[in-house]
Amino acid sequence: MSGPRHELSARELVTAYRKADLSPVEVTQAVLAHVERWEPHLQATWLLRPESALEQARASEARWRRGEPLGPLDGVPTTIKENIATRGDPMPAGTAAVTLLPASADAPPAARLKEAGAVIFSKTTMPDYGMLSSGLSSFHTLARNPWDLSRTPGGSSAGAGAAAAAGYGPLHIGTDIGGSLRLPAGWCGIFTLKPSLGRIPIDPPYMGRAAGPMTRTVSDAALMMQTLAQPDARDSMSLPAQTIDWDAFDTTVDDLRGLRIGLLLDAGCGLAVDPEIQQAVEHAARLFERAGAIVEPMRPFMSQAMLDGMDHFWRMRSLVDMKALRPEQRAKVLPYIRAWAESAEGFGGEYVFRAFSQFHATRLAAVAACAKYDYVISPTAPNMPAAAEAPSPTNDPLRPLEHIGFTVPFNMSEQPAASINCGYAKNSLPIGMQIAGKRFDDLGVLKVSRAFELIREPQRPWPQPPAA
Repeated sequence: MSGPRHELSARELVTAYRKADLSPVEVTQAVLAHVERWEPHLQATWLLRPESALEQARASEARWRRGEPLGPLDGVPTTIKENIATRGDPMPAGTAAVTLLPASADAPPAARLKEAGAVIFSKTTMPDYGMLSSGLSSFHTLARNPWDLSRTPGGSSAGAGAAAAAGYGPLHIGTDIGGSLRLPAGWCGIFTLKPSLGRIPIDPPYMGRAAGPMTRTVSDAALMMQTLAQPDARDSMSLPAQTIDWDAFDTTVDDLRGLRIGLLLDAGCGLAVDPEIQQAVEHAARLFERAGAIVEPMRPFMSQAMLDGMDHFWRMRSLVDMKALRPEQRAKVLPYIRAWAESAEGFGGEYVFRAFSQFHATRLAAVAACAKYDYVISPTAPNMPAAAEAPSPTNDPLRPLEHIGFTVPFNMSEQPAASINCGYAKNSLPIGMQIAGKRFDDLGVLKVSRAFELIREPQRPWPQPPAA
């Protein structure tokens, strides 16, 4: 065990607690002090509560002294994305338009983390309604990327991605309906797993919506899965209880030998892939080949019609939500989001039906394209992170989703998909690679991701807060 306490992994912390080499109070204090240095620059947190965190840490410390930890995360500093309900706290969903009311119960991911003894010291920020891949919000202060403060951390799990990269403790949880875990993970250089739909129950459930761990290492994500992947009746799509040895993620490079891996470098829609991103993913593919995997180029299976159909349906959904607001509330919504939703005003019933049909078309295309492979690798995003102030990479509400062509199909097909850092651009920003597996093979995706950690080049030091 080495390095500052706020930099230690969850597994290192739990081992140190067990040996009484560290206490949860010491670690929580170190994390809070580090957050205090970073937060004026990043604005990744909401409801940051140092006193509550220290109270939780003292209770954890007492449990460890008695030899009675609540679970594998007891005493580990953790953040939760703002749209995952925590009892007694309001949930603005990133927008100033929402009436702030206390949540009556913990959503399933929050409940599981609390039951395991995690020290939940803050929520993390998100953009309006979670419908942007940026940290721009009408409610929260603009969140930034710790690798380059002029850049976005991505979104909608914006604060979580920034917090993980900046070392706000080891464990963070976000959500994803089209890339909202993987895009910030890729642009912030961290690891995430968007699990199979229902693997981590969530409330309210929705088509394609998943919660997932956001960590610096595959190991810590696997540790979180032990706690988070438990059925909950509140999620109508929750998967049945299944005994999964999440510790089996810790594979060897030899386990890559003979795997059939599809290499997808063209999403078939949206933005063209940045040459530096393509080069990094192609290099990763060669590393897999050297380890004995069989890598085969894939043809694109998405189409612009699929992407546009999903976009247009979501516009109508958001328009309906906004029409339920009072005029003074609607005026508070981010102008970009208003323009995006209001563009659906002229959509007729048949048009919306045809748009909705693209969700299923995307599902069928993704499953068919991946069927012959054990895993599929691709860029997480086609582009490097946009300016922090930009609502989307195109900055165009009529072309808002041009960057999610690689990520969104795996929400609709319900397949697990991770993002892991696979290199750095000339400007030193990290580059994310997506690793997707067959439905329900969450552990397999973690194993391949862990093997890639072993074969990739050494990682650069994590960003540090600017000098005072």
